[in-house]
Amino acid sequence: MAEVDLHLHTTISDGRLTPKELIELLVERGICVAAITDHDITDGLEEAWETAQAYPHLTIIPGVELSTDIPGNEIHILGYYIDYLSTDLQSALADFRSSRVDRAKSMVKQLANLGMPVEWTHVLRLAGEGAIGRPHIARALMEMGYVTTLKEAFDLYLSRNGPAYVERGKQTPSDAVKLIVEANGVPVLAHPGQIIDLDDILVDLKKAGLEGMEVHYAEYDMALIQKLEATAKRHDLLPCGGTDYHANGSDGEPIPGDLGPPLAVAERLAYLASLKTPYTPYGTKR
Repeated sequence: MAEVDLHLHTTISDGRLTPKELIELLVERGICVAAITDHDITDGLEEAWETAQAYPHLTIIPGVELSTDIPGNEIHILGYYIDYLSTDLQSALADFRSSRVDRAKSMVKQLANLGMPVEWTHVLRLAGEGAIGRPHIARALMEMGYVTTLKEAFDLYLSRNGPAYVERGKQTPSDAVKLIVEANGVPVLAHPGQIIDLDDILVDLKKAGLEGMEVHYAEYDMALIQKLEATAKRHDLLPCGGTDYHANGSDGEPIPGDLGPPLAVAERLAYLASLKTPYTPYGTKR
């Protein structure tokens, strides 16, 4: 069982557990260090910290996950120990969420044109007060009976090459890294296993301030993990990781504790953050 999970989502974005429910699961699964990394939003942090105060052995890292685009691919950047109170950061995140809404509306229109009408109110209900994402549209498709699984929704319609896919407002990976650096956070490349020309991209992102990349990612087999570990070492990047848990309930979905980086990685991450603007585990500046 892993003690560290640095990639977790809640109902504040496209996860299906509230921050409180997620913290309770982490405790049940024996996690000692965890990062809440909702997409383009940090609104779940306060509830997570409030819940975690009952469990002094559990450290919750303030985080976020940003989506970016390069030609022919999408790259995600994680930010750890961010100053989530930064007005500049929150202004940028608000813009990203607005772009998400515009894209989601366009994808719903595309689906209607394909003969699969989905009510926009249905998508809004599934998203709740969180940041809207493609998984909410996928779940609406599933609940309407157009597909049987979330994976099928993405494979057939919502993936980058799918007929209902619509691009969102552009942001480059370097822009996302710089935004996290400006928020006194530690930027880390998410799920890099399928990225083409990874070495070249890492060179560019390191110039922007990248300090780590996911290696211990729960959906990767050991051969890929070892390959990524060598890549991280070659570029002097911290080998992070986690489950990318959404609580979708799909077959074989990794859950916290299944795989994660060693505790020493979390300690090194905290050290890197301490060189900037240190935070206590519950988000208050020291």
